[in-house]
Amino acid sequence: MTWQLDTAHSTIQFGVKHMLVATTRGKFTDYTVDAAIDETDVARSVATVTINAASIETGDSGRDGHLKSPDFFDVERFPTIIFASKRLEPKKDGEFRLVGDLTIRGITREVVLDAEVAAPSKDPFGAVRAGISAEGKVNRKDFGLTWSAPVEAGGIVVADTVKLTIDLELNKQN
Repeated sequence: MTWQLDTAHSTIQFGVKHMLVATTRGKFTDYTVDAAIDETDVARSVATVTINAASIETGDSGRDGHLKSPDFFDVERFPTIIFASKRLEPKKDGEFRLVGDLTIRGITREVVLDAEVAAPSKDPFGAVRAGISAEGKVNRKDFGLTWSAPVEAGGIVVADTVKLTIDLELNKQN
């Protein structure tokens, strides 16, 4: 069965500390999801999310340009970011550990995210929908995103830890 991403109800966002004092947030606006959802046991479902790295938006065009440059995502050489799920480990009441491979700048690392799954169900209009919300942290340096500069108070301009927040809604296609 084919599942289509509902882009109006999905987001891929991140947050990272800047200058040790504030969190800068951003999102990716262009991505696709290839999902195989097991309607009888969602823990056996798998998905691959492919993100157009150049679709990064932080609300500041200068910063966005820097993030697309070789200092960060190097979108000319590495146009996509890919997350491929490997397993969904049940915890309790719709909560899971989502384990998958994240590839950024050609470097793949296993990551673990805390997830909530909304199992497939019919909406009031007869369509079948499923959803997943996942959160976690990654170290950007693990993916070759090493640019930064020291600040006078100690520390660096861009923190190493990046918080990820993913909300995806999928519609079952006949």
